[in-house]
Amino acid sequence: MSGASGSGRVTSLDTLVRLGRATRTPAAPGSPDRSGPPLRLALPEGMTVPLGCDAVAVPARFGPQLMPRLPRVGCVYADATHWWWIVPSDSDYALRWPAAAHYATGAVLPDTARDRVPALIHRPDGPVPYTPPIPLYLAVCRVTGTTPAWSRPVSA
Repeated sequence: MSGASGSGRVTSLDTLVRLGRATRTPAAPGSPDRSGPPLRLALPEGMTVPLGCDAVAVPARFGPQLMPRLPRVGCVYADATHWWWIVPSDSDYALRWPAAAHYATGAVLPDTARDRVPALIHRPDGPVPYTPPIPLYLAVCRVTGTTPAWSRPVSA
């Protein structure tokens, strides 16, 4: 599909998905305090994000169990309650993360995390901050005892 004749702009399904995501409110729904700009996880100097940047948070008790299960670990942040994994943008597209996980579009922290900004606890060797999302998804499913969505039986 393309834009109006002569506009030179191509519109695709990917563009529409990104536009829809841009209209989302980054703060957690129902949070009482939405004052101030959104608080994002700050990437280390020299990191590049060619695929955009989102984050997946898991309860802190699962963090140490996830690290050895992953083929590559990108930037990981932690506070007393959660570990945050940097993933490419749209890593939740057509994927239902386990209930124990929190998906943060744009790596924006919920307002409830403003008083405890996570610290960087792991930085990868290269300039790309991503943990591959599918291995992370499978590892999170494994440690939380959740069956991956595509493995669930189909009901008639």
